[in-house]
This record gives sequence, C-alpha cells and structure tokens, in this order.
Amino acid sequence: MKKTLFDKVWDSHVVSSVKHGPDILYIDKHLIHEVTSPQAFNVLEEKGIPLFRPNQVVATADHNVPTENQHLPIQDALSRKQVSQLTKNCEAHGVNLFGLGHPYQGIVHVIGPELGVTQPGMTMVCGDSHTSTHGAFGTIAFGIGTSQVAQVFASQCVLVDKPKSMRVVVSGKLHPAVEPKDVVLYVIAKLGTDAGTGYFVEFAGNVFEEMSMEGRMTVCNMSIEMGARGGMIAPDQTTFDYVSKREFAPKGEALEAKIAHWKSLPTDDGAAFDAEHHFDAADIRPMITYGTNPGMGIKIADKIPSSDDASFVKSLEYMGLEADTYLLDMPISHVFIGSCTNSRIEDFRAAAAHIKGKQKSPDVAALIVPGSQQVAKQIVAEGLDQIFESAGFKLRQPGCSACLAMNDDKIPAGAYCVSTSNRNFEGRQGQGARTLLASPVTAAAAAVAGKIVDVSQV
Repeated sequence: MKKTLFDKVWDSHVVSSVKHGPDILYIDKHLIHEVTSPQAFNVLEEKGIPLFRPNQVVATADHNVPTENQHLPIQDALSRKQVSQLTKNCEAHGVNLFGLGHPYQGIVHVIGPELGVTQPGMTMVCGDSHTSTHGAFGTIAFGIGTSQVAQVFASQCVLVDKPKSMRVVVSGKLHPAVEPKDVVLYVIAKLGTDAGTGYFVEFAGNVFEEMSMEGRMTVCNMSIEMGARGGMIAPDQTTFDYVSKREFAPKGEALEAKIAHWKSLPTDDGAAFDAEHHFDAADIRPMITYGTNPGMGIKIADKIPSSDDASFVKSLEYMGLEADTYLLDMPISHVFIGSCTNSRIEDFRAAAAHIKGKQKSPDVAALIVPGSQQVAKQIVAEGLDQIFESAGFKLRQPGCSACLAMNDDKIPAGAYCVSTSNRNFEGRQGQGARTLLASPVTAAAAAVAGKIVDVSQV
C-alpha cells in the first residue's frame, strides 16, 4: 500500500487504537515551557504518578520571560512564579531544563531544531500551538492542552484522533523578493483560516524543496493558521545536513543508520491525499495582513478587499482601515522582528542586509529579538548587532517577546506594528494593538521608511 509521509510516521507510532475512536499515539519528544506545564505537574503530584520518561522531556523558559536584564530577578510576579515553578518541577522530576542564563535557553520551537532534539520521523508535542514548526523535519508535531501534557507526562502517549491528509503544492520560480513567510501568507490568504481543519498538511513542490530549513520551519510554523493540526515537509539532504551538525543529533554510524531510515519517509509516488491544492510560485509577491486573522492577507501592492461579512467589517473597524484602499505607504510606529516564526539567524541576516547603511525612521520603535541564546551569539559573531544598533534598532535577549504580550514587550493601543510573528488577533500584541504580519525584510524596510513599502519595488 502506498503511503504519505504523514501516514508513515503516524502509523509507526500507534500503540493501540480505540474501536471507532482515537489512537493511542506514542510521543518521542515532549517539549515544555513555563506557562502550560505547572498545572500538568500538579496533576502528577495529586495522583501520585511519576513522570514516565523524563529523558524524553525538554524544558525551557520563553513565553513570558523579560527580554532585558535576564540576569536580574524577574519583576513581574506571575512570570517570576511560573519560571520558578518550572525550575522546581524539572529538578523534582529529573527533566533537562534550559532556563534563563543557560547557553541553550530560547523559544521552545527554536531550540528544539537548533540543538538536534528535533529529528525526522519523530512524534513531538508541546503545550503550545506552534509546535507545528518541527514538522519542517518530516516530524509529526502538534500542540496539546494542559490535560494532554499531563497525559504525556504519565504515559509518554497521547489519545488523539488521526487527522485527514492534505497536500499543498507550490511549484515554479519565486520572485527574488519573495521570502518563505510570503509564501505561507499567500497560501493562507488563498485557502482561508479553516481550510486545514481536520487535516495534517504536507507542503510539497520545488519551492519548499529549495527552501532552507529555517524557511521550512517558518512555513510549518504557520500551518495551524490555516486551521490544520500541523504541517510537514519531507526530509531530504538539506534536512540531513542541518540535523547532522547539531549538539544532540546522533553521530557516526548511528547517524548513518538514522539517515537510511529517514530516506524512506517521503510520500510514495501515487499515494492518495484526502485533499490537495496547487499554486504557481510566479503569482506570489511580498505579503502583508490587513485584518485580525492570518488569512486576511494581500500582496503589498494590492488594495484591501471589500466584503459585507460582519466579521470582516468588524475586523477593519478594529484595525482602523477601509476596504478598497492601499496599505502601501501607510505610516507605522512599531516593528517587531522575532517570534518562533522568524527569529532564526537566517531571518536576521535577511533583515540586516536590507538595513545595512541605513537609519531607522525616528517615528518607529523597532525590536530585534533572537529566538535563542545561540542565535544571539551568532548575531554578535557575524557583526549583525552593530548593523542593527547603528541603525537605531533595539537588540533584546531571547524570548517570545512582542509576539503575544505575555511579557513587558507590548505594542500600545491603536499603534500599527509590522510584525514577523504568526498571529494578528485582536489584542495579541497588547490591548488595542494593530498587527500587520509580514516577512523580516518587509518589516525591516517598514522600520527604515516609517511606512509600509513593497520590497519587490525597492
């Protein structure tokens, strides 16, 4: 029987199945952070259940940690308590923690891949919706709720219905100004935010095959913004080369054996998908969102569309925008380059290449927030910090930062922020904040110009 990448990985991890019900799926790696794990650890203690396999759990502090003065005690009481509790829980249960001050600390979906914890053919979960990021490695990775976090703690398994399969194919030649973020924003804009509901998506076609691992992670990170359970890209030589250099990846003969297995994972020719969509790469241009969900995106040079739909009208009212008008040249006051979507070294190289020799607009507050301590070190080693700082950008320490306003990095009410994060929901970056999702280069260009610009025309 011919199988998809998704079927191969899923079926090999099914421990058992409930008749006419969900599968019991074995989980290879469980990632945790300070926000969704405390309650799950409490469940173990209340029931007197030990953590089943602590060596398969990796922890870090990222969501609500400050991005300045991380060597000092955390001032916010809730954040301080959550980070402290994570430390205590990890010590009590023998979990490997990359906390504040650790050289491997960072956003959970950045450190997993860069450390080699994430490997092809795995199943991975985390109490965070953007766990789908790891699917870039040919991994089944998805977010789970707190009760399921406890379930995995206790059994290294999760009870879950098997999703249907979808393939999204993007083929052809991209415009030179188009980045991976533009590709995925284009796909979501075309399909909508509920097109993937009930599906696991495989991204295929030469456009994804030619992307770096960082680009693939950006795409899979946002697969859930089209409603999917997760996204995957088949592992190939690009994947193997990336993984083989990582700290916790297998070495020598063990690596060779793994790669031999990983090569068997790509979808078989002729395997059937429950749904399939095809796009021409030549149609894609730099993208930006105008509304309050990631599907409300347009090419920067296009007009905002019109609709009588009540939710559409409400969204434009919140954003202070009007249908049939252009975002191009609209003034903005904030820029955020970071988050688990776009905070890897490749993202900062691209932003710095545009910024070099220029100055940030005096009307814009611009944040550069690396996704991990390792990325932060790389920024300095490559001299990118000097480019950012001399241009007036603020370089911060690793964390989720202004992606979700669970920390001090918030966007003021009514302000427009061009952000490289993944969600533009109402209040996502701060109460009343207005978020415009875009690529790192588009964000950098907006910071310099003080307004929205089309980098394909620069």
